This record gives sequence, structure tokens and C-alpha cells, in this order.
Amino acid sequence: MEKDSLLQNNIATLIELIRERGLPKHVAIIMDGNGRWASKRDLPRTAGHQAGVQTAERIIRFAGRELGLRHLTLYAFSTENWARPATEINFIMDLLDKFITEKLAEFEREGVRVIVSGDPTPLPNNLQQRVRDAIEQTAKNSRLVLNIALNYGARQEIVRACRMIAERVASGEVDSAKIDEQTIASSLYTAQIPDPDLIIRTSGEMRLSNFLLWQAAYTELHFTDTLWPDFGPDELVRAIAQYQDRERRYGAVKEAE
Repeated sequence: MEKDSLLQNNIATLIELIRERGLPKHVAIIMDGNGRWASKRDLPRTAGHQAGVQTAERIIRFAGRELGLRHLTLYAFSTENWARPATEINFIMDLLDKFITEKLAEFEREGVRVIVSGDPTPLPNNLQQRVRDAIEQTAKNSRLVLNIALNYGARQEIVRACRMIAERVASGEVDSAKIDEQTIASSLYTAQIPDPDLIIRTSGEMRLSNFLLWQAAYTELHFTDTLWPDFGPDELVRAIAQYQDRERRYGAVKEAE
């Protein structure tokens, strides 16, 4: 009990410090390691996904209520995840449906706005409706924007943006000679939120896995060996503290160098 109290005091102190230094506008997390977490405990992979959802709930609540983060993206399901066994996919879809259903009232109460990045059309009809409901019912909330990357792939996102721009050029709405970075950025799923300042990946893997490739041009990356179900608010705080110690140059150098 004394150790837990000390840990909470340390976290509270660190939260105060990182707030003073300025929080990142947008943190994105690749939630990896559910399956390995379950395997280490001789549990089915579904148990890992269930534990992962519980961690997501804690992080969302902490980010909005205690930390004061403004934008949080969670990589929930990728376009590549369809290659998994059908039973696992169905379980994940049911988990996502249940998660949105059960958390929607809390999101409204806590001022969390839900947006989704990804193609919803292959998702089960009930989950598509749940997503639409969450987006509509939380549209006016502003404490925390929760961006759920659902059936998301960065390459697919960029291809989609190119097609949208091509259609606008063909219709005469856009001059092809004036296409620039902003034209592309405004055609991405994430057009309404800033690029991530920090991407965190759990489980020890050190790659982006087709996640926010355009948006991550100058994003700071943080990799941790912690499996997602074991990832807690304390580790999120430490990751942000380490991010704040870095010097973001955006390709420039100091004059003395």
C-alpha cells in the first residue's frame, strides 16, 4: 500500500512537471502485444485482446481527465489484421462494438469526442452503426479528441487521398499545378486533427507497421518492451517526459552547428 501511494505521488509530481513544459498536442499509440501477453500466461489470444481493451479504457480516461491531453489516436485494427483467423477477428469486432456501446455515455460525460480513421465499409453492420452513433453523439465535445484507427492502413489512406484529389482535378475543382502538401493532408482521414507529436509503440517492435506514414514525417517515436495490456498511465507520462527532452528541429540545424 505504501509503495502504491509513493508511486501515485511520483506520477502526480511528474504530471505537474510535464504540464508546465507543455504537453504534446497529439499522442498516437500502436497498441501491440495482446497475443504475447496472453501466451505468456497460457491464455487464449482473446484474453489478451480483452485485457488490451481494459488498458485502452484506462489510458483514455487518464489522458483526458488527469493529464489534459487534447488528441489521442489508438491503432485498434489495421487493414492487415483481416489476415488473422476468422474467430479472432469476430471476437475483436464484438469487443469494439461492446467497448463503444459501454463507453459512449462516459465519453459524453467526460467531454471526449470520438472520430474514426479508416474505411468502415468492411466492418459488421452493427459496428458501423455504433461508430456513426459515437461520432454523431460526441461531435460537440472538446476536452479530448479520441481518434480510433479502425480498419486503417496508411498506404490505403494515401491512395484514397490521391483518388479524391484526382476526382477534384477531373471536375475542375482543383488545379493540378496547385496540388501541394496541404492538398494531400486535407484529404486524409486525419484532416481535422494535428499530426502526431509522439507515436508510442508497445511490445518491443520497432516499426510503424503502416501507421500514419504521411503524418509521422517529423513525429518523435517511443518504443517500449511493455506489452499493451501492461501499459499504464505511469509509462505514458514517462514517454511524454522523454519526448519533452528531445529537440525537434524539423530538418533544420542550429546556427552554431
